[in-house]
Amino acid sequence: METFDVVVVGAGGAGMMCAIEAGKRGRRVLVLDHAQSPGEKIRISGGGRCNFTNLGAAPSNFLSQNPHFCISALSRYRPADFTALVDRHRIAWHEKTLGQLFCDGSARQIIEMLLAEMAQHGAQLRLGSPVDRIDRTEAGFRLAIGGAQVQCARLVIATGGKSIPKMGATGYAYDVARQFGLRVTETRPALVPLTFEIGLLERLKPLAGVAVDARVASGKTRFEEAMLFTHRGLSGPAILQVSSYWLEGGEIVADMAPGVDVFQVLRGARSAHGKQSVAAVLARHIPKRLAQHIAETNGATDNVADASDKVLRRVAEAVNAWRVKPVGSEGYRTAEVTLGGVDTRDLDSRTMEAKAVPGLHFIGEAVDVTGWLGGYNFQWAWASGWSAGRSV
Repeated sequence: METFDVVVVGAGGAGMMCAIEAGKRGRRVLVLDHAQSPGEKIRISGGGRCNFTNLGAAPSNFLSQNPHFCISALSRYRPADFTALVDRHRIAWHEKTLGQLFCDGSARQIIEMLLAEMAQHGAQLRLGSPVDRIDRTEAGFRLAIGGAQVQCARLVIATGGKSIPKMGATGYAYDVARQFGLRVTETRPALVPLTFEIGLLERLKPLAGVAVDARVASGKTRFEEAMLFTHRGLSGPAILQVSSYWLEGGEIVADMAPGVDVFQVLRGARSAHGKQSVAAVLARHIPKRLAQHIAETNGATDNVADASDKVLRRVAEAVNAWRVKPVGSEGYRTAEVTLGGVDTRDLDSRTMEAKAVPGLHFIGEAVDVTGWLGGYNFQWAWASGWSAGRSV
């Protein structure tokens, strides 16, 4: 039976970062993954360019039943630390809006960087190696892998959540947590497009493909980014962001002309440009197809001079405070992350170790810490992996 100091199950961002740090400390490290390729979520992220961190990453950008849990890891391993690693490997990058950092080239560069760091520090990687069984032993843990067995003193679970199952995502981490008596919070898809019922979809069919800058709110939480009408409902960054806060049965409210008082604009146009159509006035502030749809569905097909205040208010509300109740989301199939996970009450925030099971650690998306869209979840992967790697 082979013996290692540390076995990491999961060759994603968190798992590889953990292996690197453990290797730096002289630990004999083995990384296992059931997939045939490491870092698949890294590969597809950011349109293939990997939004590898966010300059503004802070605890306030993360959701958890214990919002304080992520503070330790995020404060000790910061975006600048990972960016320095990227720079050492001479990977060119650029900043987009809202502090998002992307590779100039391929996301594969980040995977290659992590693999090179693992190799440099002696961490072994075995792909196509699903773990069949985990048992607790006096020396730590024994893992059954195919016909072989591996013994380790420390075991790190870094297998992520359920999002994007076509890439091999499963609830494996939750099963391991439960096996050892840890609690798991309710999980659901997050950073995911929202869907509408058939009748509403039919009415909004002409808008499929229309994008608009919007301020979208679910309860008291709001995001101002692009919103996209689709043939299933709504997508775009603003919707993905708010999806993490939206609960089934609730509504979202979209202001599709943030900073513009549409009612006052329409009233002003009625005096100054009365012969223009309501749709034409709206089209100065929102996409033409959307303007036409809103005017038509709110009975504002005449010139603006002929529209009453009542009609103009109805049109304005449809722009500045469009209320809609999704029926669901597109689910784990397209969700970028899983909300919820291994309950942080059962983990040490500095080491990511299970309080009641010494030597067992959970990191990355498997834990009940979920970031906003825009590189935050990768920063959690690096930070939580680093924290565990420094302690195993």
